[in-house]
Amino acid sequence: MKRFAVALLFFAALIGLWELAVRSGRWSSVLLPSPIFVAEYIWFALLDGTLVESTWVTLKRLLVGYFAGVLIGLPLGLLTSTSQFLEDTLGALALGFQTLPSVCWVPLALVWFGQTEGAMLFVVIMGTVWSVIIATDHGARNIPPIYARAARTMGSEGFHKWTRVILPASLPFLVSGMKQGWAFAWRSLMAAEIYVTILTGFGLGHLLHYGRELNAMEQVIGIMIVIVVIGLLVDRLLFSPWERFLHRRWGTNVKET
Repeated sequence: MKRFAVALLFFAALIGLWELAVRSGRWSSVLLPSPIFVAEYIWFALLDGTLVESTWVTLKRLLVGYFAGVLIGLPLGLLTSTSQFLEDTLGALALGFQTLPSVCWVPLALVWFGQTEGAMLFVVIMGTVWSVIIATDHGARNIPPIYARAARTMGSEGFHKWTRVILPASLPFLVSGMKQGWAFAWRSLMAAEIYVTILTGFGLGHLLHYGRELNAMEQVIGIMIVIVVIGLLVDRLLFSPWERFLHRRWGTNVKET
């Protein structure tokens, strides 16, 4: 409760500073709208269903692309950890592509898939898969060697060893990679929605883009706040509890957050 109160006071202070900056008159209200105007936009967008529908469209795309990236990256990461050759080739490729800004995939997606959902899905997968490969490879290579030796002693080899020993032991590292992949997936999808306009659904990125086109900064800032809130909720409700549980389970002593 104390931590919640401290966080609440911190964000209230930020909003207060924002309002003071607006009232100072140094910036035009067109460029820096009041927090009240931003709150009004969010409220009315919720009432007319625009924000709910756009959030649902974006989350559907995000979840499909993200889980596809995880399903691709997980076995590739395990495979990469099996040999130095794959580490120097596939691992280096994953590291290079992870550093590539997500927006760079958008022109390629448009050429290959056109203005379709496939373009969106491709960009999100490319933003996710490389982080998962790197995290899985790192996790599999850094588990205590005694686990693998004990597994061999008890007759565990091949597929059984990887699925019952190596993969579970590397889960704390893998979850960190999945959380990073989620963040990259968000960025990738926002880049795709800003530049790819399709009639099958308008997401949060489209609202962000249209707000910029119309010079409606209350819409731009409002959508940014919604994106940040969704990201914080996913981290606090899903990834952080899962991380804490796995680190406690494997005795890696991560501080409570």
